[in-house]
Amino acid sequence: MSKRRSYPSDLTDAQWALIRPLLPKAPKGRPGRPRTVNPRDVLDGIFYVLRTGCQWRLLPHDFPPWGTVACQFYRWRTDGVWQKVHHALYGKVREQEGKGPRPSAGCIDSQTVKTTEAGGPRGYDAGKKVKGRKRHLVVDTLGLLIAVLVGPADVQDYTAAREVLGRAKARFPRLKRLWADGSYANAYLPEWAVIAVNFVLDIVRRPLGAVGFVVLHRRWVVERTVAWLGRNRRLSKDYEGSTRVSEALIYLAMIKVMLRRLRP
Repeated sequence: MSKRRSYPSDLTDAQWALIRPLLPKAPKGRPGRPRTVNPRDVLDGIFYVLRTGCQWRLLPHDFPPWGTVACQFYRWRTDGVWQKVHHALYGKVREQEGKGPRPSAGCIDSQTVKTTEAGGPRGYDAGKKVKGRKRHLVVDTLGLLIAVLVGPADVQDYTAAREVLGRAKARFPRLKRLWADGSYANAYLPEWAVIAVNFVLDIVRRPLGAVGFVVLHRRWVVERTVAWLGRNRRLSKDYEGSTRVSEALIYLAMIKVMLRRLRP
Protein backbone atom coordinates (compact mmCIF):
# COMPACT_ATOMS: atom_id res chain seq x y z
CA MET A 1 0.00 0.00 0.00
CA SER A 2 1.21 3.50 -0.82
CA LYS A 3 1.62 5.88 2.14
CA ARG A 4 1.08 9.08 0.15
CA ARG A 5 -2.21 10.96 0.13
CA SER A 6 -4.42 9.95 -2.76
CA TYR A 7 -5.47 12.04 -5.76
CA PRO A 8 -8.90 11.86 -7.44
CA SER A 9 -7.25 10.22 -10.47
CA ASP A 10 -5.79 7.36 -8.39
CA LEU A 11 -6.97 3.79 -8.73
CA THR A 12 -9.09 2.41 -5.90
CA ASP A 13 -8.02 -0.81 -4.19
CA ALA A 14 -10.71 -2.73 -6.10
CA GLN A 15 -9.64 -1.25 -9.44
CA TRP A 16 -5.99 -2.02 -8.75
CA ALA A 17 -6.87 -5.62 -7.85
CA LEU A 18 -8.64 -5.92 -11.20
CA ILE A 19 -5.91 -4.43 -13.39
CA ARG A 20 -2.84 -5.77 -11.58
CA PRO A 21 -2.96 -9.32 -13.07
CA LEU A 22 -3.14 -7.78 -16.57
CA LEU A 23 0.16 -5.89 -16.24
CA PRO A 24 3.50 -7.47 -17.19
CA LYS A 25 5.40 -9.05 -14.34
CA ALA A 26 9.03 -8.26 -13.65
CA PRO A 27 11.11 -10.93 -15.44
CA LYS A 28 12.87 -13.34 -13.12
CA GLY A 29 16.61 -13.76 -13.33
CA ARG A 30 17.15 -10.42 -15.06
CA PRO A 31 20.51 -8.85 -14.12
CA GLY A 32 20.51 -5.62 -12.15
CA ARG A 33 18.97 -4.47 -8.91
CA PRO A 34 15.42 -5.55 -8.01
CA ARG A 35 12.41 -3.30 -8.59
CA THR A 36 12.08 -0.66 -5.87
CA VAL A 37 9.17 1.37 -7.27
CA ASN A 38 5.58 0.42 -6.52
CA PRO A 39 3.93 -0.30 -9.92
CA ARG A 40 0.62 0.98 -8.58
CA ASP A 41 2.20 4.37 -7.88
CA VAL A 42 3.63 4.38 -11.41
CA LEU A 43 0.21 3.68 -12.88
CA ASP A 44 -1.39 6.35 -10.68
CA GLY A 45 1.22 8.80 -11.95
CA ILE A 46 0.33 7.98 -15.56
CA PHE A 47 -3.38 8.48 -14.85
CA TYR A 48 -2.54 11.77 -13.10
CA VAL A 49 -0.80 13.09 -16.23
CA LEU A 50 -3.69 11.92 -18.41
CA ARG A 51 -6.37 13.52 -16.26
CA THR A 52 -4.65 16.81 -15.40
CA GLY A 53 -2.75 17.35 -18.65
CA CYS A 54 0.50 18.29 -16.90
CA GLN A 55 3.92 17.63 -18.40
CA TRP A 56 5.83 14.57 -17.27
CA ARG A 57 8.46 16.79 -15.64
CA LEU A 58 5.76 18.53 -13.58
CA LEU A 59 4.53 15.32 -11.95
CA PRO A 60 4.16 15.92 -8.17
CA HIS A 61 7.10 14.73 -6.09
CA ASP A 62 5.06 12.26 -4.04
CA PHE A 63 4.84 10.07 -7.15
CA PRO A 64 7.86 8.04 -8.30
CA PRO A 65 10.44 10.07 -10.31
CA TRP A 66 8.86 11.52 -13.44
CA GLY A 67 11.43 9.81 -15.65
CA THR A 68 10.49 6.41 -14.23
CA VAL A 69 6.78 7.04 -14.76
CA ALA A 70 7.22 8.36 -18.31
CA CYS A 71 9.65 5.58 -19.27
CA GLN A 72 7.18 2.95 -18.06
CA PHE A 73 4.34 4.52 -20.05
CA TYR A 74 6.38 4.55 -23.28
CA ARG A 75 7.78 1.07 -22.70
CA TRP A 76 4.31 -0.39 -22.22
CA ARG A 77 3.11 1.57 -25.23
CA THR A 78 5.82 -0.02 -27.38
CA ASP A 79 5.04 -3.49 -26.01
CA GLY A 80 1.30 -3.09 -26.70
CA VAL A 81 0.39 -3.42 -23.02
CA TRP A 82 -2.25 -0.68 -23.06
CA GLN A 83 -4.14 -2.38 -25.87
CA LYS A 84 -3.92 -5.76 -24.18
CA VAL A 85 -5.26 -4.37 -20.90
CA HIS A 86 -8.00 -2.49 -22.74
CA HIS A 87 -9.11 -5.56 -24.69
CA ALA A 88 -9.16 -7.71 -21.52
CA LEU A 89 -11.40 -5.24 -19.69
CA TYR A 90 -13.60 -4.70 -22.75
CA GLY A 91 -15.12 -8.17 -22.67
CA LYS A 92 -15.74 -7.94 -18.92
CA VAL A 93 -17.68 -4.69 -19.29
CA ARG A 94 -19.85 -6.04 -22.10
CA GLU A 95 -20.67 -9.17 -20.13
CA GLN A 96 -21.55 -7.04 -17.11
CA GLU A 97 -23.98 -5.09 -19.32
CA GLY A 98 -25.61 -8.30 -20.50
CA LYS A 99 -23.94 -8.27 -23.94
CA GLY A 100 -21.82 -10.83 -25.70
CA PRO A 101 -18.05 -10.25 -25.61
CA ARG A 102 -17.91 -9.60 -29.37
CA PRO A 103 -20.09 -6.81 -30.81
CA SER A 104 -21.96 -6.99 -34.11
CA ALA A 105 -22.84 -3.29 -34.50
CA GLY A 106 -21.39 0.10 -33.64
CA CYS A 107 -20.72 3.67 -34.73
CA ILE A 108 -17.92 5.53 -36.48
CA ASP A 109 -17.01 9.20 -36.29
CA SER A 110 -14.01 11.53 -36.04
CA GLN A 111 -12.89 14.37 -33.78
CA THR A 112 -10.56 17.16 -34.86
CA VAL A 113 -8.21 18.57 -32.21
CA LYS A 114 -5.47 21.18 -32.28
CA THR A 115 -1.81 20.25 -31.97
CA THR A 116 1.09 22.04 -30.26
CA GLU A 117 4.72 22.71 -31.06
CA ALA A 118 5.57 19.08 -30.22
CA GLY A 119 5.76 18.28 -33.93
CA GLY A 120 4.67 15.18 -35.78
CA PRO A 121 2.01 14.70 -38.48
CA ARG A 122 -0.65 17.40 -38.70
CA GLY A 123 -2.89 19.08 -41.24
CA TYR A 124 -5.62 21.67 -41.73
CA ASP A 125 -9.26 20.64 -41.43
CA ALA A 126 -11.00 23.12 -43.73
CA GLY A 127 -14.45 22.13 -42.46
CA LYS A 128 -13.66 22.75 -38.77
CA LYS A 129 -11.05 25.45 -39.55
CA VAL A 130 -8.61 23.73 -37.21
CA LYS A 131 -4.95 22.88 -37.78
CA GLY A 132 -4.09 19.63 -36.03
CA ARG A 133 -5.09 15.99 -36.07
CA LYS A 134 -8.15 13.81 -36.35
CA ARG A 135 -9.10 10.97 -34.06
CA HIS A 136 -11.08 8.39 -36.01
CA LEU A 137 -13.10 6.23 -33.61
CA VAL A 138 -15.12 3.06 -34.03
CA VAL A 139 -17.20 2.21 -30.94
CA ASP A 140 -19.83 -0.40 -30.11
CA THR A 141 -23.43 0.33 -29.10
CA LEU A 142 -22.31 0.90 -25.49
CA GLY A 143 -19.80 3.54 -26.57
CA LEU A 144 -16.80 1.34 -25.79
CA LEU A 145 -13.80 1.64 -28.08
CA ILE A 146 -13.32 -0.94 -30.83
CA ALA A 147 -10.63 0.75 -32.93
CA VAL A 148 -8.88 4.13 -33.15
CA LEU A 149 -6.72 5.86 -35.73
CA VAL A 150 -5.02 9.23 -35.21
CA GLY A 151 -3.76 11.11 -38.25
CA PRO A 152 -3.42 14.56 -39.86
CA ALA A 153 -6.61 16.63 -39.85
CA ASP A 154 -6.50 17.22 -43.62
CA VAL A 155 -7.21 13.54 -44.33
CA GLN A 156 -10.90 13.16 -45.18
CA ASP A 157 -13.08 10.92 -43.02
CA TYR A 158 -13.96 8.64 -45.91
CA THR A 159 -10.25 8.12 -46.65
CA ALA A 160 -9.09 7.38 -43.10
CA ALA A 161 -12.17 5.20 -42.57
CA ARG A 162 -10.71 2.50 -44.78
CA GLU A 163 -7.83 1.92 -42.36
CA VAL A 164 -9.78 2.22 -39.11
CA LEU A 165 -12.51 -0.08 -40.48
CA GLY A 166 -9.80 -2.60 -41.33
CA ARG A 167 -8.55 -2.44 -37.75
CA ALA A 168 -12.07 -2.90 -36.40
CA LYS A 169 -12.70 -5.89 -38.65
CA ALA A 170 -9.38 -7.49 -37.70
CA ARG A 171 -10.30 -7.27 -34.04
CA PHE A 172 -13.95 -8.33 -34.38
CA PRO A 173 -14.71 -10.27 -37.59
CA ARG A 174 -18.31 -10.59 -36.37
CA LEU A 175 -18.84 -6.83 -36.64
CA LYS A 176 -21.31 -6.17 -39.45
CA ARG A 177 -23.12 -2.83 -39.16
CA LEU A 178 -21.95 0.70 -38.35
CA TRP A 179 -23.85 3.96 -38.14
CA ALA A 180 -22.10 7.03 -39.57
CA ASP A 181 -22.70 10.62 -40.62
CA GLY A 182 -23.01 11.96 -44.15
CA SER A 183 -19.27 12.46 -44.69
CA TYR A 184 -18.83 8.67 -44.87
CA ALA A 185 -21.19 8.43 -47.83
CA ASN A 186 -18.59 9.93 -50.21
CA ALA A 187 -15.95 8.32 -52.45
CA TYR A 188 -17.96 5.10 -52.70
CA LEU A 189 -17.04 4.23 -49.12
CA PRO A 190 -20.28 2.32 -48.35
CA GLU A 191 -19.74 0.15 -51.44
CA TRP A 192 -16.07 -0.40 -50.54
CA ALA A 193 -17.03 -1.34 -46.97
CA VAL A 194 -19.39 -4.06 -48.15
CA ILE A 195 -16.91 -5.55 -50.62
CA ALA A 196 -13.65 -5.17 -48.70
CA VAL A 197 -14.57 -5.70 -45.04
CA ASN A 198 -18.20 -6.88 -45.17
CA PHE A 199 -19.54 -3.84 -43.31
CA VAL A 200 -22.91 -2.18 -43.82
CA LEU A 201 -22.54 1.59 -43.31
CA ASP A 202 -25.88 3.04 -42.25
CA ILE A 203 -25.71 6.79 -42.99
CA VAL A 204 -27.65 8.89 -40.46
CA ARG A 205 -28.28 12.41 -41.72
CA ARG A 206 -29.55 15.52 -39.96
CA PRO A 207 -33.27 16.20 -40.49
CA LEU A 208 -34.01 18.76 -43.20
CA GLY A 209 -34.43 22.23 -41.74
CA ALA A 210 -32.90 21.30 -38.38
CA VAL A 211 -31.21 24.21 -36.58
CA GLY A 212 -28.62 23.87 -33.85
CA PHE A 213 -27.87 20.70 -31.89
CA VAL A 214 -30.02 17.68 -32.72
CA VAL A 215 -29.75 14.23 -31.14
CA LEU A 216 -29.30 11.86 -34.08
CA HIS A 217 -30.26 8.21 -34.04
CA ARG A 218 -27.34 6.02 -32.94
CA ARG A 219 -24.74 8.69 -33.72
CA TRP A 220 -25.03 10.17 -30.22
CA VAL A 221 -23.29 7.07 -28.86
CA VAL A 222 -19.92 7.85 -30.44
CA GLU A 223 -20.34 11.55 -29.62
CA ARG A 224 -20.73 10.57 -25.96
CA THR A 225 -17.49 8.59 -26.20
CA VAL A 226 -15.75 11.74 -27.48
CA ALA A 227 -17.11 13.53 -24.41
CA TRP A 228 -15.65 10.81 -22.16
CA LEU A 229 -12.25 11.40 -23.72
CA GLY A 230 -12.64 15.14 -23.17
CA ARG A 231 -12.69 14.65 -19.41
CA ASN A 232 -8.93 14.13 -19.65
CA ARG A 233 -7.01 17.38 -20.15
CA ARG A 234 -4.10 15.59 -21.81
CA LEU A 235 -6.56 14.89 -24.65
CA SER A 236 -7.94 18.44 -24.87
CA LYS A 237 -5.29 18.96 -27.57
CA ASP A 238 -2.87 16.53 -29.16
CA TYR A 239 0.35 17.27 -27.28
CA GLU A 240 2.22 14.23 -28.59
CA GLY A 241 4.88 14.10 -31.27
CA SER A 242 3.80 10.60 -32.30
CA THR A 243 0.31 9.58 -33.37
CA ARG A 244 0.96 6.13 -31.86
CA VAL A 245 1.37 7.76 -28.45
CA SER A 246 -1.86 9.68 -29.03
CA GLU A 247 -3.66 6.41 -29.71
CA ALA A 248 -2.18 4.86 -26.56
CA LEU A 249 -3.54 7.74 -24.45
CA ILE A 250 -7.01 7.18 -25.90
CA TYR A 251 -6.81 3.49 -24.95
CA LEU A 252 -5.64 4.56 -21.49
CA ALA A 253 -8.62 6.93 -21.10
CA MET A 254 -11.02 4.15 -22.05
CA ILE A 255 -9.29 1.80 -19.58
CA LYS A 256 -10.16 4.27 -16.84
CA VAL A 257 -13.79 4.45 -18.04
CA MET A 258 -14.12 0.68 -17.97
CA LEU A 259 -12.46 0.34 -14.56
CA ARG A 260 -15.04 2.74 -13.13
CA ARG A 261 -17.84 0.66 -14.62
CA LEU A 262 -16.46 -2.61 -13.30
CA ARG A 263 -15.39 -1.30 -9.90
CA PRO A 264 -17.22 2.00 -9.15
